[in-house]
Amino acid sequence: MFLAPFSKTNPNRDTFSRSPLTRVMSAALLVIVAAGCSNNAADATNNTDLVNSSKAKTSTAAVSKDSDAKVVKSLQANLKASGIEETILSAVPTDMTGIYWVTAEGLPSFFTDKTGKHIIQGQIIAVGAEAPVDISAALLASTAQEALKAVDKKDMVIYPAKGATKAVVYAFTDADCGYCRKLHEEMDDINTRGIEVRYLAWPRSQESVPKMEAIWCSQDRKAAMNQGKAGADVQAPSCANPVQEQMALGAKLGVRGTPAIFTEAGQQVGGYLPAAQLAEAVGAN
Repeated sequence: MFLAPFSKTNPNRDTFSRSPLTRVMSAALLVIVAAGCSNNAADATNNTDLVNSSKAKTSTAAVSKDSDAKVVKSLQANLKASGIEETILSAVPTDMTGIYWVTAEGLPSFFTDKTGKHIIQGQIIAVGAEAPVDISAALLASTAQEALKAVDKKDMVIYPAKGATKAVVYAFTDADCGYCRKLHEEMDDINTRGIEVRYLAWPRSQESVPKMEAIWCSQDRKAAMNQGKAGADVQAPSCANPVQEQMALGAKLGVRGTPAIFTEAGQQVGGYLPAAQLAEAVGAN
């Protein structure tokens, strides 16, 4: 339901201008990207959280699948009372007493309290043990894992590993993004290291949408992607394509810049990483 704010033609993306919740959440949401192209200056800032995510352990607790219907109903009612029409899909309890992880249609996931009166974004870090524990990371990863697994391979542009596949990554990409091009220049090295790269479309501006759609509508998508990443124009007959849906998926997962790289387990490993660092990050050494 929600996509980037630049489109005036796609009815789904008009929601951004209509929904106060979507607008506020999108403005506040910061995704840590090591290096990448951004359509929002805030994304380029360093993480200044009290406990940096890189220093916190990830909770190993199983992610509950049991949604609390009462919390969903309360949150939905409170949103409606504030003039916000959003569909809440689930609210599952977290390791923090009284706090729930919410999945909504067309919105990045967020936290709420038991009354459904408060929306909370960002990390929840548990302290008091030997090391801080990030209890939000497992929830974010679980949401991303399920969503990415549901994408049909035929709707992606895939660069398979050479030899044995040691790891698979999903990369939201924009053919006009400098860091995306830099990553693509290392594709042969990445694939040689046993990493399969599955590209998903995430054009950062209205001007890049036609090129990305042309790539996905090309008979040879990989050749068209190579061409587009090299800076050349890409032309192809219009077709039914998944670009808009993949942009919506990226928005749901909190993507704000490209490349945004996720593992099969749903963990976001950052933006551009040199091939050797990417292999280390995804355990493909």
